[in-house]
Amino acid sequence: MKNLIFLSLLSLAYISNSFSQSVEFEKYTLENGLDVILHQDNSTPVITTSVMYHIGAKDESPGKTGFAHFFEHLLFEGSENIERGQWDVIVNSNGGFFNANTTADRTYYYVVFPSNNLELSLWLESERMLNSVINQIGIDTQKEVVKEEKRRGENRPYAKLFDIIQEEIFKVHPYKGTVIGEMDHLDSATLEDFEAFNKKFHVPNNAVLVIAGDFEIAQTKLLIKKYFSSIKRGNEIKRDFPEENPITKTIFSEAFDENIQIPAKILAYRIPSMKTRESRVLDMISTYLSNGESSVLYKKLVDDKKMALQVFASNNSQEDYGIYLIGGLPLGETSLSDMTLEIDEEIDKIKSALISERDFQKLQNIFESQYVSSNSTISGIANSLARYHMLYENVNLINSEIEIYKSITRKEIQKVANKYLNKNQRLELKYLPKKNNQ
Repeated sequence: MKNLIFLSLLSLAYISNSFSQSVEFEKYTLENGLDVILHQDNSTPVITTSVMYHIGAKDESPGKTGFAHFFEHLLFEGSENIERGQWDVIVNSNGGFFNANTTADRTYYYVVFPSNNLELSLWLESERMLNSVINQIGIDTQKEVVKEEKRRGENRPYAKLFDIIQEEIFKVHPYKGTVIGEMDHLDSATLEDFEAFNKKFHVPNNAVLVIAGDFEIAQTKLLIKKYFSSIKRGNEIKRDFPEENPITKTIFSEAFDENIQIPAKILAYRIPSMKTRESRVLDMISTYLSNGESSVLYKKLVDDKKMALQVFASNNSQEDYGIYLIGGLPLGETSLSDMTLEIDEEIDKIKSALISERDFQKLQNIFESQYVSSNSTISGIANSLARYHMLYENVNLINSEIEIYKSITRKEIQKVANKYLNKNQRLELKYLPKKNNQ
């Protein structure tokens, strides 16, 4: 009954925030370098406490990949004051839930509680940062968990597709690696390797703490000081990643997957950082091409010409670079080359003429709706505050980024398409079913 009531409160939190167009917050920094962001919303007795660490797959040493994702699991093993296996017991028995995720750029932990458990949530996260137990028992246990996760992932249809694209698009930048990493790197790592990684990256000056929801500011600041101010600052982390040379000639490649029966054709372009205006323009282009059944590529290739089972365009934006993908799965006797010609025809239309005013207004409406949706829950707001602070270095983008999208013009869409979506700047990948003799 307790959890049912809590889930009902979460639903109310969703409704009460869904019409809010402005997110108020306060940001400050402790002496040890920990950035803190507070968003107070006392409409529903729910809080989200989260910590984002600026550590992702791109920060790992070449011979020690997969560490960031591995620690996403390992740091739930327990601490000096939380017995092994008790993290989830503590959270669940107090009516909460938790999760974590890792990308190439950051690792994010969060817990959602009824608001009377604010102090408990802060204690839990401070224990993770200050007193996590890194021992061989936990390492061996989580190795098996990660290996099983990797096995499950690799057996899914098309699961290896993005990894192959990354390896082709990036030659020197660490984005060429996968988030889950190489299992033999984890197997060969020593206890000292794991301890050193934890000491280097899971420190207050490489993190942001976000509390969002029903709390009082003054009391919360005192609790934050109580649990986090004594944690020692870590050494400054230097990031100096190599820059990629521009792609000036089409990369033709093919790969095989024993778990698929239908081939895929992917056109992949390396694009600039998600922090750039151009990346946001590319967001709009991908939405124009493949967002929903009324989008250009879906209507043409799936509905009208019956040439594809599925088509897609997406901007996989990241902190340093992004990968822009366009592709599809052919239907029946349609060849990959014929499907590519049809896709290129739509790209050329964007490059040669302005999209219609009607389509442009539709894009504006979609992005405004997405903005409202992203800020419609306490957990969503907490995530956005952490992400905008850490990866964009501008927390107020939670309120102002929609204005950037609204200021983009049809002419800009045409200009950016001409700059980045060119045949000599892309990878053309045939992703094919693997036959028995291959």
